[in-house]
Amino acid sequence: MDLSDLAKMKDMLSQATAMQQEMEEKLSETVVEAQSGGGVVTARMNGRKELLRLKISPTVMGSTPADLELLEDLITAAINEAGRKADDAMKSSTANLLGNLT
Repeated sequence: MDLSDLAKMKDMLSQATAMQQEMEEKLSETVVEAQSGGGVVTARMNGRKELLRLKISPTVMGSTPADLELLEDLITAAINEAGRKADDAMKSSTANLLGNLT
């Protein structure tokens, strides 16, 4: 391996580090939102899958225990869907970044 190969490897490592930093920034800035129960529960999450906000419609106040169990299921569904959307956003961003390398 000669010096030009080492320089190329160093350049590639530098590019990979820059891409990782850019991806981390995009993940922090990406916000997705998902609803369940026809909008009774809304979950907002960033690309790092951190729950930013959970909104529950006031229509569920005064609900029965069975309604509260349903609400728990709706919360779980909204958070899981937001996680899937965050994954999709991350895959799209990654594809765009990788496309810039070619």
